Amino acid sequence: MFDSREIVTAPLDMRRLESWVDELRACPAPEDDRAKVELIAALERLVCAAQGLQAGASAALDTSVRRDEEARGTPPERRGRGVAAQVALARRESPHRGRQHLGLARILADEMPCTRRALREGRITEWKATILVRETACLSRADRRAVDLALAGDLDRLERRGDRELEAAARGMAAELDAAACVQRRRVAEAARRVTLRPVPDTMTRLSVELPVAQGVAVLKSLSDAAAAARSAGDPRTQGQLMCDSLVERVLGTADGVGVEIELVVSDEVLLGAGEGSAFVDGYGAIPAELAREIARRAGNRGLARLRRLYRRPADRQLVAMDSRSRCFPPGLARFIRLRDQTCRTPWCDAPIRHIDHAERAADEGATSAVNGQGLCEACNYAKEAAGWSVRVIGRDPHTIETRTPGGHAYRSQAPPLVGPAQVPRGAVPRVDLAFSYSAA
Repeated sequence: MFDSREIVTAPLDMRRLESWVDELRACPAPEDDRAKVELIAALERLVCAAQGLQAGASAALDTSVRRDEEARGTPPERRGRGVAAQVALARRESPHRGRQHLGLARILADEMPCTRRALREGRITEWKATILVRETACLSRADRRAVDLALAGDLDRLERRGDRELEAAARGMAAELDAAACVQRRRVAEAARRVTLRPVPDTMTRLSVELPVAQGVAVLKSLSDAAAAARSAGDPRTQGQLMCDSLVERVLGTADGVGVEIELVVSDEVLLGAGEGSAFVDGYGAIPAELAREIARRAGNRGLARLRRLYRRPADRQLVAMDSRSRCFPPGLARFIRLRDQTCRTPWCDAPIRHIDHAERAADEGATSAVNGQGLCEACNYAKEAAGWSVRVIGRDPHTIETRTPGGHAYRSQAPPLVGPAQVPRGAVPRVDLAFSYSAA
């Protein structure tokens, strides 16, 4: 079997790599158009080769960490738990993307040598390598190597293939080699169906649903038919508007929505129109003042708003702390930390907060307090429990947490500033923020 340690065969001078960055930063674009195109092509190959080396280093890190943990007697199911998180921090990306990258790196190292070679030589992008790994995930090691040789053995042909062409070829070969595995993969995918929400520009959101193909097509056709019928009856809304409005009405029961509680934080100045700025919606992020006032007015008119007061300091716009003697964070304190942190506190992780966690472990007499509390996603909370990880609070003003990985690298995160007026006068008294719980309207 291929040993991932063979990927990085000679130590690299980190200072030399940094000098390359400096050279590239100082390099001007050529004046000749032909030379510009050639530079773009050369840089693309350089990027791909660098991604190949990076994948090799990630796989090698995983191998060495697991070997060390085995020597320390770590149970097999817990080995390598924090490696993906280390990779994500080093790549300055979310833990989810770190896990994806590490999975790709391990498969390239152990099972797909031709694809690994193509990436290391800069002949394909990391995305093309991902396509080949993804579409062969259901195959045995032997069958996967067969697909790898057939599709990536000829580098010139591989380089000429488009993404969709390569995806179709890999999927077709996988179905021919092991039809039963493809069926099982489909069943696993159906079991993993889910709904997600992401912010998009102009205070809009993108609601995504992963469904089995028959259900997805049926839902789309039902919404389309309803929209077409409404337009035929003279409704002036567009097809897209009608489909969206029909979806909301079917899910919430009415077009306005009922009984769905949402958290909105807005300063008194913004709410009363005395200042402009922004507000914060839990689960989405910042919204403009005008929309915040509209939401609060609509909820208030319908008697659906519940109001709480929060306080923040003008200098750093941090919420006032509160403490608890309980080992578990009580609901009020947990809500406070969620509103302060907004998303997972791990650097570059924008995942929703799932766990309210002690920075200094409760087992080590860490306080159950706003200062020692942090909002984390599930993956980050579990990753920091691996051997060699440590977390500590290094600042209260603003609230700052430092995370150290087993390799000794330190990463800091600060709680984001609260929403409020666009400008805070110097010497201003502590501002009042209003936290609304309201039904969607």
